[in-house]
Amino acid sequence: MDPGDGDFEAFVAARGPRLLRMAWLLTGDAHLAEDLLQSTLAKVWPKWPRIAGDRPEAYVRKSLVNLHASWWRRRWRGELPYGEVPDAVGTFDAYAEVDLEQSLAAAVRALPVRQRAVVVLRYFEDLSVDDTAATLGCTPGTVKSQAARALSSLRVALPAFVEGGDRCG
Repeated sequence: MDPGDGDFEAFVAARGPRLLRMAWLLTGDAHLAEDLLQSTLAKVWPKWPRIAGDRPEAYVRKSLVNLHASWWRRRWRGELPYGEVPDAVGTFDAYAEVDLEQSLAAAVRALPVRQRAVVVLRYFEDLSVDDTAATLGCTPGTVKSQAARALSSLRVALPAFVEGGDRCG
């Protein structure tokens, strides 16, 4: 055990839930998110004394995104079966909010890895363009263009929700 282990444990206790949420947004699966976060923390832990004082959360977020990208590159991405989408019903849907969340999560998971990372960091983690660029190791212009492409794809994937239309029919 290193003297800085208590600091690492405190960091994980304080930031772990938010990092787990970020991992879930990237993977779309609770179990994969836990594995991704655990693997990231295992890789970061030996380096903790060096990174603890210099924006450790940004370092861990970047490591999380990079590890997810490497997992994603190795994963087989074959066809997934989908049933026919039913016609909208003219009555109130008590589960519309859940449907929206599920549709949004599926649409975000369908984005390319880089666009997904930009969306998660910019809009779910609420990072600035510059912080997102620093986390991903790219220019602010790249973040802006990837965000624009991602939002365009999401608008196509979720047209009923974009225009503020009545989700309940």
